[in-house]
Amino acid sequence: MSKARFIAHCAIIAAVYAVLTVALAPVSYGLIQVRVSEALTLLAGFTPAAIYGLFAGCLIANIFTGNIIDIVFGSLTTLAAAIMSYKLRRRPWLVPLPPVLANALVVGCYLTLQHGGLMWLNMLTVGLGQVVSCYIIPFYAIVRFRDILKKITPYVQY
Repeated sequence: MSKARFIAHCAIIAAVYAVLTVALAPVSYGLIQVRVSEALTLLAGFTPAAIYGLFAGCLIANIFTGNIIDIVFGSLTTLAAAIMSYKLRRRPWLVPLPPVLANALVVGCYLTLQHGGLMWLNMLTVGLGQVVSCYIIPFYAIVRFRDILKKITPYVQY
């Protein structure tokens, strides 16, 4: 892949992540969140461009919160999860797991420090939101759009 194409892939992923997160802001932030854009973390299982794109998109989206802890730690968590997902690319069923676990632990932790409450409960709610974003939404999309996907990519098994 050429350097220009790689950068373009990074930019597209970052833009889609940021726009989805900000557009769906009521459910993208807070103690109970389902960040739909986290479904894009699955792209790290296909291309290393997603690592940089997800990090940049998350950073941009978190800047809108104005919360420095979210900007720094939320973005770094997404970066770490994307790197781990990329390393698991040979086991596709495990690719969504790092974003779920990393965000549940890190985001759940700093949300507890900021807003109070029970740490395990905050970790659980963030983790469940991640399960929805990283497992349920992509599965639903594949099932729902299977016929279209078969026409676009005829050699892939769905």
